[in-house]
Amino acid sequence: MNKKVVVTGLGAISSIGIGKDEFWNNLIKGASGISKVTLFDTSEFKRHYAGEIKNFKPTDFIPPEMIKFLGRASRFAIATTKLALQDAQLSETEIKNKKAAIIIGTTMAEARVYDFSSKMFIGEGWDKITTKIMLNIFSSSIPRNIGYLFKTKGYNLLIPNACAAANYAVGYCFDLIRRGDIDFAIVGGVDSLSRVAFQGFQRLYAMAPDKCCPFDKNRQGMMLGEGAGIMVLESLECASKRNAPIYAEVLGYGLSCDAHHMTIPKREGVLKAMKKALKNACITVNDVDYISAHGTGTQANDKAEASAIKETFEGRKVPVSSIKSMLGHCMGAASGLESITCCLALRDNLIPPTMNFTTVDPECDIDCVPNKARAAKLKMALNNGFAFGGNNCCVVFSKYS
Repeated sequence: MNKKVVVTGLGAISSIGIGKDEFWNNLIKGASGISKVTLFDTSEFKRHYAGEIKNFKPTDFIPPEMIKFLGRASRFAIATTKLALQDAQLSETEIKNKKAAIIIGTTMAEARVYDFSSKMFIGEGWDKITTKIMLNIFSSSIPRNIGYLFKTKGYNLLIPNACAAANYAVGYCFDLIRRGDIDFAIVGGVDSLSRVAFQGFQRLYAMAPDKCCPFDKNRQGMMLGEGAGIMVLESLECASKRNAPIYAEVLGYGLSCDAHHMTIPKREGVLKAMKKALKNACITVNDVDYISAHGTGTQANDKAEASAIKETFEGRKVPVSSIKSMLGHCMGAASGLESITCCLALRDNLIPPTMNFTTVDPECDIDCVPNKARAAKLKMALNNGFAFGGNNCCVVFSKYS
């Protein structure tokens, strides 16, 4: 377990940008990706806005003959994988010759395919639903489709740990590379907007009317989003041999399970995950320069996370920001996009803002970098990911030198 793990490729698709550069530039500007939903009819709902991606063209990334058999989440995942591999300067030939892994996290998997097949069943009957449509309903179809297109034959796994799933995927691949089981990994998370997801989160009374205001006293809930955040992880040895670009080093991660409530986070569980991550990374609270918060904008999450941050860092006000204020909560893709944010923040010594912040909440007494990006000397970043069921995973990234 002595191999160093580095990030050599970044791929991002979100409502504020396609590709890491557009995503990052808009993030730093504080751009909003929230708009009225057009993927399905929301007239029967009380909420009508989300972080929907409206300028994605799958034909830019995927062979036309393959597109029609893929769900929206698989399209995002394949396109983002292609972006990450190009960024890592890895060719398809190199991929075939390496010990590889594809580990993808998700919350809803191909829920859009489920929406489509259910509607088809009601209108036309089961005999109209093709085998390929049925096969894409299964969660495992997402990493399988990536592996099929890029011809990788190593580990192929989907982690369904909801909104912390991408962080779990990073932690899993971190261990595989450290042990020498694989040379590199395609790792991250993906989710697409669907009627069932939109309806579900609204029924939980967790959605804000039109904007997400993390850590603000008057916050009203989350905004749903969609997208994919995928990275290429490699052993330092492998990356050095091919002179690959290195964004950051993965130092460690920490896991916890609240075993408390299906939707309400528990402060003690959040606290435990952060402390485990610091211990696993062999660093102290004084080493962390930035925290990418889970920061959903719900009353319960923000209060629990802020309290846990204050206790973990012993009153030290580490800069914290929630990018969900701009692109919405992208479910399984959330901590994948936030991992990419940590890597780019370390690269540029720049912290993205928490937007829509107007009123200080005494119960969220943290430095949430309100409304404007901040230049800062950054060496280490902590990425928080929390999920339904109290499944928590925090990952530590370090500037590589």
